Amino acid sequence: MSNWLTAMNPSSPITTEAEAERAAKASAISIMIGVVVGLVGLAWTFANPAAIHEAVAAASQNDPAAAAASQGALQVGMWIAGGMVLVQIVLGTIQWRNPGKFIAILFMVLIAFGLVSTLAAPMMAGMAPGMPETPMWQIVLSVVVMIVQMVLHVAGLRGINQLDRIQMQQSR
Repeated sequence: MSNWLTAMNPSSPITTEAEAERAAKASAISIMIGVVVGLVGLAWTFANPAAIHEAVAAASQNDPAAAAASQGALQVGMWIAGGMVLVQIVLGTIQWRNPGKFIAILFMVLIAFGLVSTLAAPMMAGMAPGMPETPMWQIVLSVVVMIVQMVLHVAGLRGINQLDRIQMQQSR
């Protein structure tokens, strides 16, 4: 267990191939954390349809056309969220079996975008009156999870680079 915790630390030294491989897999662990977060979000959405319908009704200000459009957008959003969870499962499995720089960097960019959009959410809610606001606890929790994911991807990228270096030296 302590070997895995050391591997997930982006500042720990990596000297052996086993350490590099564990560190490289930190990126896949980060992706799977995203899968868990996505599944929790989908489960909450399916478990609380009344709260979501109330928020949609409040946002549409009792306009039937706006309510119907919001309901349609909600359904599309749920399908997209489910699809993204499946994509994350596939890419996380690929990253676990064969850690690669491309997937780690892709997710680092996506997490950076997620951090910016999450931190901008309170400002954007103030610009659109009548839109439901994201609770502050949810924003803070999301930011903490994304920072943990980013740290794991940095550790994973370091491990991938070191693993490539070690394997290149062994092949000479």
